[in-house]
Amino acid sequence: MGRQYLLYALLAVICLPPSLLAQIHHFDRQHSSEQVEVYPPPVRRADTPAGDATVADLEQRADTLRSEKSYLDALDYYRAAVAKEPGSARLYNKIGINELQMGRFSEARKDFERSIKCDRQFADAYNNLGVIYYLQKKFGPAIKRYESAIKLREDSGSYYSNLGAAYFSKKDYVKASLAYNQALQLDPDIFDRTSHNGVLAQMSSPADRARFYYVLAKLYAKSGVSDRSLQYLRRALEEGYKGIEDVYKDSEFAGLRKDPRFTELMAARPVAIPVNN
Repeated sequence: MGRQYLLYALLAVICLPPSLLAQIHHFDRQHSSEQVEVYPPPVRRADTPAGDATVADLEQRADTLRSEKSYLDALDYYRAAVAKEPGSARLYNKIGINELQMGRFSEARKDFERSIKCDRQFADAYNNLGVIYYLQKKFGPAIKRYESAIKLREDSGSYYSNLGAAYFSKKDYVKASLAYNQALQLDPDIFDRTSHNGVLAQMSSPADRARFYYVLAKLYAKSGVSDRSLQYLRRALEEGYKGIEDVYKDSEFAGLRKDPRFTELMAARPVAIPVNN
């Protein structure tokens, strides 16, 4: 009986659909052996979209559900809206964002492409398509889409920030700095408001993160924003940026070097001790 039960249990797990297998979590219970627990798949909680609802009402409800992270429900409402307005680049772009937040990169890419097909001048769709390629570490195609977005809208700091992230991930630090500088000129708060989890996620080493922070420190120093420059310079130090001595030579830091806080920060940094072989 015991063996028969074990066989049935094993078959039950093997026959689970992939979507459910992905939700099997490993955990360790106190006073017991290691076990696995199967969580139920995501479920829809909102009411079905009303057939007589307007596009505006459906879109507004979808936006609310997406903000609440009820992505499956939001998708139902966005699709109901786009069924009534099939040529809407705006709606396809929102569907793509919703798919992206669900981790469905392939579906999101198709929706952003549909958005562009509906309106070749819709800059956000090009930018968001670039994000898909960026997350897939296809930096060349990402750069191409970001540049397309910038050609349509040159006043978006976010587009330039994304472009800088792509160049940085390609280790083209000169072009990355130029793009980041443009982003900062358009939106002085952009680096404080955004976490840059995207670009940091692509960095495989503390050295890359350290350089990234140093680049931002230089940009803020050039703009005369001493507090933020010191903040990122401190992070570069904490990550062990090897080129930190350049801070005494780079012209962007000329003004910051006169700040007593700069002297204090640099005096407190760890000093490398030479090792004799």
